[in-house]
Amino acid sequence: MLYLVGLGLGDAKDITVKGLEVVRQCRRVYLEAYTSALTVGKEALEEFYGKELIVADRETVEQEADSILKEADAFDVAFLVVGDPFGATTHSDLVLRAVKLGIPYRVIHNASIMNAVGCCGLQLYNFGETVSIVFWTDAWKPESFFDKIKKNRQNGMHTLCLLDIKVKEQSLENLMKGRKIYEPPRYMSVNQAAEQLLTIIRNRRLQGEDPEVNSISSPKAEVYSVNSGTVVEAIVLRSTYSTESFGPTALF
Repeated sequence: MLYLVGLGLGDAKDITVKGLEVVRQCRRVYLEAYTSALTVGKEALEEFYGKELIVADRETVEQEADSILKEADAFDVAFLVVGDPFGATTHSDLVLRAVKLGIPYRVIHNASIMNAVGCCGLQLYNFGETVSIVFWTDAWKPESFFDKIKKNRQNGMHTLCLLDIKVKEQSLENLMKGRKIYEPPRYMSVNQAAEQLLTIIRNRRLQGEDPEVNSISSPKAEVYSVNSGTVVEAIVLRSTYSTESFGPTALF
């Protein structure tokens, strides 16, 4: 049996009772480590779960999925995901592969940013299409996410913007040369996302008030902060909140 287990948004204790029972009974347990991040490391999870974890990076999940599914038809294998298991399309692909191989699967759901965003006081029913704001490079500065935000706003809807995470990523040069050299991990902050949004606004010569945004962060399992302001005000959040204290973030 293949189990996909959601870990929630905070620390090791955010796993459900059912999820913990599954983890402890499985012969192999994989920890997905590239679409999101908890506030604690692998060692803290292993200590609380009482189980050794195998880190599954993007390369493992997307290119070596068969190694995860190996012998899952004979014994239990767990795949742990921060938030809810179906928060990323990659995980749906893993399920489809299991079905194709005749391997039974079960999903243990948990909280994700998709519903936790309700803590800001905005109604979940009034959110439009969710977008991802990616890190720009000198040669690549996509603006498609801005068009979706604009469309949501025109329809009177809020937008949840998922901020980019770069974990175990290769530079274009190393990728082209086949060198297994990886860049340091990077996590986009609210002010970085706001700077990119404001650049797009300037480029398109939009006039009037700055679009209203809110920001949410979860620096600790029990503590988060909700702040609101214009895009310009979001850029200067660093003067009040350091990158370390503000933590992983999303805009909405």
